[in-house]
Amino acid sequence: MIHSIPKIKFKESKNFFLMSGPCAAESRDLLMQVAETLVLETEKRKIPFIFKASYKKANRTKLDSFTGVGNEKALAWLKEVSDTFSIPVVTDIHSEIEASIAAEYVDVLQIPAFLFRQTDLLVAAAETGKVVNIKKGQFAGPDAMRHAANKVKESGNNNILLTERGTFFGYSDLVVDFRNFPIMKSFGYPTVMDVTHSLQQPNKESGVTGGLPHLIGQMGNAALAVGADGIFMETHPDPANALSDGANMLPLQKLGKMLEQWTRIREAYISND
Repeated sequence: MIHSIPKIKFKESKNFFLMSGPCAAESRDLLMQVAETLVLETEKRKIPFIFKASYKKANRTKLDSFTGVGNEKALAWLKEVSDTFSIPVVTDIHSEIEASIAAEYVDVLQIPAFLFRQTDLLVAAAETGKVVNIKKGQFAGPDAMRHAANKVKESGNNNILLTERGTFFGYSDLVVDFRNFPIMKSFGYPTVMDVTHSLQQPNKESGVTGGLPHLIGQMGNAALAVGADGIFMETHPDPANALSDGANMLPLQKLGKMLEQWTRIREAYISND
């Protein structure tokens, strides 16, 4: 399944894999800085790594929220990151036409949680031949992911990842049901824990999403302890001044310590599995 991603050698490591980077492609310099740090820290611990950044932010609370620097420019930056560091890249898509456009630049197409039921989007992503990472809807249970995955599989693409990102709990909070990991793993695809988006506190009165980033470590601990195969985490050298999702991103300087902790938990899980 996931072993076919170019530039990544999953079979050479028993560690979890990491999908990480800043929320949005704010600038070329930011992408390069974050990618360089992530490559160094993951190689040190033999963590298979996929760089993440959204070339376009379509799901925003307010009309004047940052949505991107321009699609072609941001996608070109992502391709440059991939070529410079010889790493795969993942980005979000929001429509069928975006699937074919983004596929020219990246290795993994990500289906946002709010769109995971959109049949035409899933089929378009599948038909590119790229790996498709489907995020579970905040309003859905794990069984719904079987049907989303089947849409991709039945369109001729079995290279699928399933990502947990929390479930709405009231109006402005999310919770994670860790039973979702063994349930989704039973469908036959690698499972991923989105440790930063699951800690969002959306729909704040200010129009800016809040978050609980001090709990990122614990969320990753719990997910790896129940068998999650990968971790999705957004990180930024200065989250307070990030243009998107700053309230729940991990400060880049804390990355190494976090990965060390998760590597030990993964080792314990593998040894007892």
